[in-house]
Amino acid sequence: MLLEELIGSVLMENKDLEIKQRLDRDNTIDWLKTVAGFANANGGTMYIGATDKEHTLIGFDRTEADAERNYFNNQINEHVAPRPPYTISFIRYEIRGKERFILKIEVENSPVKPVILNYKGVPSIYIRREGFTNGATYEEIINMSIHSQSASFDTIISDQDYRSEDFQQLHSFYALHREGNELSEKALASLGFFNEEGKLANGAILFRDHYDDHKTDVQCSLFSGFTKGSERIVSVNRFSGNITESIDYMVSYVIQRMNHTLIKKDESHIEIDAYPRRALLEGIINAVAHRDYFLDGTQIQVDMFRDRLEISSPGSFYHGNPLPKTYDLSSIISKRRNELICGVLVHCGVMEAAGTGFDKIVEEYKDADSLHKPFIFSASDHFTLVLPDLSYTEGLKDSELPRLVFSPVPNGSRYDESILSYCYGIARTASEIAGHLGISYSTYLKNKIIGNLVKNGYLTEEKVSKSSLYKTNPDMVRIQ
Repeated sequence: MLLEELIGSVLMENKDLEIKQRLDRDNTIDWLKTVAGFANANGGTMYIGATDKEHTLIGFDRTEADAERNYFNNQINEHVAPRPPYTISFIRYEIRGKERFILKIEVENSPVKPVILNYKGVPSIYIRREGFTNGATYEEIINMSIHSQSASFDTIISDQDYRSEDFQQLHSFYALHREGNELSEKALASLGFFNEEGKLANGAILFRDHYDDHKTDVQCSLFSGFTKGSERIVSVNRFSGNITESIDYMVSYVIQRMNHTLIKKDESHIEIDAYPRRALLEGIINAVAHRDYFLDGTQIQVDMFRDRLEISSPGSFYHGNPLPKTYDLSSIISKRRNELICGVLVHCGVMEAAGTGFDKIVEEYKDADSLHKPFIFSASDHFTLVLPDLSYTEGLKDSELPRLVFSPVPNGSRYDESILSYCYGIARTASEIAGHLGISYSTYLKNKIIGNLVKNGYLTEEKVSKSSLYKTNPDMVRIQ
């Protein structure tokens, strides 16, 4: 069966079309160049799951298709900036009674250019031409910069009209945090909520009642233990709504599930929340305000563990490099990625104009000991604030092993995250891995658990004499 039969049109690779059988793990830069080239030109479409010459369908089963999508997202997050807007959809078909899928990836013309591919420490700028991708010329790079919409996502004017009746929830949110005062239309206009023609800015749309797109998605999870990979998940709740609804949802989720403890005094007691309400709100507001809304297919993640709360927002610190774990929150200089969204939140009284939110978090934890101090870190595609649980007396246990991000392992085990952390950067034997896990070495461990990680590309195996050494594959797993 041919791809043309499935989609009902004749396809020839040209400046806006690319067809691939698989996302090549050994030559990742090849298809990353295509994505960056599409984004720097006029956009384009990639079909994954068919031969590039005859267009014969190869396809994926359901698990493979999901893994291919996750791999694509991870590699784009790691190597391409700013991340271009794109959508991934699955096209289903049947062959000999079996369900198969191909991936259709539609890359848009990026509003912010040039889109840069940074691979193995070498930044490059590519552009798509008639049927092939190669390096952009100096003149093309200058032209991209001149014509790029340098404004942030939220200030770009949309084609949608402002109607005051569409923002009742924003008015209620304002009244709640401004002692019952009324939000004026004049104030919204001065913030750039809409232009003189009455067209809404992109950021304003995110505040609209009944907002039903996915740029404000959040995911809140409660874990029974200390890690994501090896502990039981008590609950995972996903939520879509406008910005004010999302803020209220995240705050309520944590408040309803967090622990409390009592400190006894002479003739009284003091109730201590696991997470101070003020620090919690500041952390969530910070995640919403500085989220990179150009990144589609992402969400703010609120993860509750036995000893801490993690609030992660898509996008690294604006105009900043990845930040290692730091406890000195007051030293972090706030740079606004979203001028309009920040302006609205400041006007509503839930955010400081001077960017002192981190200072408030530090103030709330000023009496905590060294094991209960909040910290923050940033990777290339997200930043995370960690608030220790003040009701958990043992505090945070700092591990020497790296914290990792990776797509779920097909047929994976509860030991996967621990093994990948232990083998990151250092080759280990199966017996060493067993000792690290605190379990007995067995054929099952080697063949079914470690072997499954090797089979799916998460571990590499190297034969040394009669032993096998296992090392985490950095193309599939990255440090958080």
